This record gives sequence, C-alpha cells and structure tokens, in this order.
Amino acid sequence: MENLIFSLNATVPVFLMMILGIVFRQIGWIDEVFAAKMNQFVFRVSLPAVLFIDLAGVDFVEAWNPKFVLFCFAVTFLCILVSALLSLLLKERTLRGEFIQGAYRSSAALLGIALIQSIYGTSGMAPLMIIGSVPLYNIMAVVVLAFFQPGQSGIDGVVLKKTLKGIVTNPIILGIVAGLLWSLLGIPIPKILNKTVSSIGATATPLGLMAMGATFNFRQALGKKKPVFAAAFLKLVGWCALFLPLGVALGFRQEELVAILIMLGSATTVSSFVMARNMGHEGVLSSGVVMLTTLLSGFTITGWLWILRSFGLI
Repeated sequence: MENLIFSLNATVPVFLMMILGIVFRQIGWIDEVFAAKMNQFVFRVSLPAVLFIDLAGVDFVEAWNPKFVLFCFAVTFLCILVSALLSLLLKERTLRGEFIQGAYRSSAALLGIALIQSIYGTSGMAPLMIIGSVPLYNIMAVVVLAFFQPGQSGIDGVVLKKTLKGIVTNPIILGIVAGLLWSLLGIPIPKILNKTVSSIGATATPLGLMAMGATFNFRQALGKKKPVFAAAFLKLVGWCALFLPLGVALGFRQEELVAILIMLGSATTVSSFVMARNMGHEGVLSSGVVMLTTLLSGFTITGWLWILRSFGLI
C-alpha cells in the first residue's frame, strides 16, 4: 500500500496537470495559439535546461560503472529497434514516428531519481541510467520523428540533410551535449546559474502537460486507440517482462534494478508530445500514450516493485 501511495503521488499530479489544460481550454483561458507557444517554449528552453542541469551535475569519474551504463544503452537501443519493427504494422506512415517514440521513451530522469531516493535515500544509480539511456532517447526521437515526418515518403539526399541538420540544431540535443561537456570538464556549477537554470527547467513539466491537455482531442485519440494501447502495453509491461530478467541474470540488484525498472517501465515522458508537435506531427497518438501510461504507471510500477521485492532482489 505504501508503494502504491508513493506511485500515485508521483503520477496523479502529472495526470491532473493534463486535465487542467483540458479545463483551461474549455473555459477559454488557453487557446490553440497560446498552447502552441507554450509547446515551443518548453521544446526550445525548458527541456534543454532540464537535461543540461541533470547531466552537468553528474560526477562521471566517481559514479562510473561501465557494465551498468552499457546495459542501459544496449537495452534502450533494442527497445527502439523492436518498436521500429512493430511500427511497420501501422498503415498510416505518419503515425510510426510517434508510435516508436511513445513505446520506448520513459520519464527516466524525473521519476527515476524520485523513486530511488524514496527507497534508498540517495539517487543511487539513476544518474548512470540517465547517461546510458536519456541521450539515446532524445537523439533517436529526433531521428524517427524527422524520418516519419508528415509529407515525407522516404530517405533521399534532401531528407537526409534535413534530418541531420535537425539533429545537430535540435535544442534538446544541444542541452545534452552542453551538459555532458560541462560534466566532463569538471566545471562546478555556480549557485546563481544552478538556481536560474533549474527554475527555467522546472517549467517544463507543468507547461508541457497543460499544453498537451489543451491540444488533446479525445475523438481523434479514440480513432487511434489500437496504436495507443499497443505502445502503452510495450511501455508499461512489455519491456520490463523482456529485460528485467536479463538484468537479474547479469547480477544487477537493489538501486541498479530499480533504475532499470524506471528506464523500462515508467510512463512515457511529456517531452515526447512536445517534440512530436514541434517537428510537424499531429501529436494525438503521443498525447494519448502519455495520458494512458501516466494514468496506469502508478499501478504497474508498484506491481513490478512487489515482484522484485518478493524475490529478494531489492
């Protein structure tokens, strides 16, 4: 019950922020233009700030565990690859990018650190999990969204050049690169900079959630319920069932397993919707996956934690 309450405390406020966006749209406090501006701000400013401050504050030398980082990277890559193969079953090509991203991209940084701190009192292995998975999350999200962007039919020289340019100039990628370089150079983060960037980054989740709620279309989402439910199943159940046993077999325990659980089975991050909208996609499938996984993740994560504790692994 304690784990259930904790998980609900982490996920229900997120869901309620999306509901607020819907309510504000209905009463006229947020319109489509304002929601679009909010999305752009989150994509170009808030999310890069979050990623920068998370990665810049990690001590790579002290915390480095190559086996764990490599596992997180390899499993993330496999999740992306399987999602991409399954997306070929979708008749609408323009939905494939959103499906792939929604099926693999977790709220790893925010929920991972919070959950591990709640259980163990420190962030534990969460920073290394972030290093192994989050940069790949974001880089591949740019790739798949650019490749399956509406109006494109495949890869040619123009599309490839446009995709590469989109990756290099993507604000989220720039935030990751800046954070990694800052950490590798060992530069201390001044308190003024830390507080300023953290305050900006703190706007990412509430603004992104409310903007998503304000632009959410229930009728369109119900029209895409099959890919929404399929992506949500992969995100909350499928990857954990496949890769948690592998992590156990490789000897990962305690904080490592909890970090892997969050990487594999937490709700799809709100930034997936923000990126989809800002890269020319409709965003309906993305918002549906985010809302469904957010609603259910409190129960599924609690179930996985109960299984791991029952076997004495955490």
